[in-house]
Amino acid sequence: MLTKFETKSNRVKGLTFHPKRPWILASLHSGVIQLWDYRMGTLIDRFDEHEGPVRGVHFHSSQPLFVSGGDDYKIKVWSYKLRRCMFTLLGHLDYIRTVEFHPEYPWIVSASDDQTIRIWNWQSRSSIAVLTGHNHYVMCARFHHKDDLVVSASLDQTVRVWDISGLRRKSVSPAEELRMPQMNNDLFGGGDTVVKYILEGHDRGVNWASFHPTLPLIVSGADDRQVKLWRMNDTKAWEVDSLRGHVNNVSCVVFHARQDVIVSNSEDKSIRVWDMSK
Repeated sequence: MLTKFETKSNRVKGLTFHPKRPWILASLHSGVIQLWDYRMGTLIDRFDEHEGPVRGVHFHSSQPLFVSGGDDYKIKVWSYKLRRCMFTLLGHLDYIRTVEFHPEYPWIVSASDDQTIRIWNWQSRSSIAVLTGHNHYVMCARFHHKDDLVVSASLDQTVRVWDISGLRRKSVSPAEELRMPQMNNDLFGGGDTVVKYILEGHDRGVNWASFHPTLPLIVSGADDRQVKLWRMNDTKAWEVDSLRGHVNNVSCVVFHARQDVIVSNSEDKSIRVWDMSK
């Protein structure tokens, strides 16, 4: 263990690494978001405008921004440079589980207990798509690194892959966009976002799903204590493997950015590192 950060809160709900600086943001059950320098082991700043637990938090890849989502149904975009919340995005009708910036476009994806995934344009500060189809809490939603795809995990026991290429075709320069009227025709996915695959195989609720950084692979973790690996091509997606070893719910699972490993964590209080090549 390199360093340990301790704080007064029941739980840490969300974590995100800064893309370049030795910083980590922790969103807490107490409603506070803390910014830590993990090399120094020091608390740099704290942000507390949410009412209730903050489950999701994510740094922007190039701007001095981060986004948070909480049990107050609010998504907040913050400037850590100015040390304040810039604005709040409203629309979800229940707890927000995860929030993430798009690696390239001025978009945020959010997953909520209201059974929807929303995509927002943070420059125009508006909701640009509502992805409906899950029939239980959506625990996680992530953008693909390069393709116009979103992956989501839900307690309805499915992982879904959504094609959002219609949104990109419609998105224009920020200046034009601010002049354009609010587009309500796609509020319930009028063709801009469609389900591409539904991955079925877990027999309990799915808590997390992530894309591989370069390969056409997805990893998911669920309350059935399994980590599953899926492969996709242009027309279909299928289960490749089940990784068994956790003895309680798997809450989060990701591919390593550069190595051939999967990292999962679980309510069994363990983090497991899996060798994909074996």
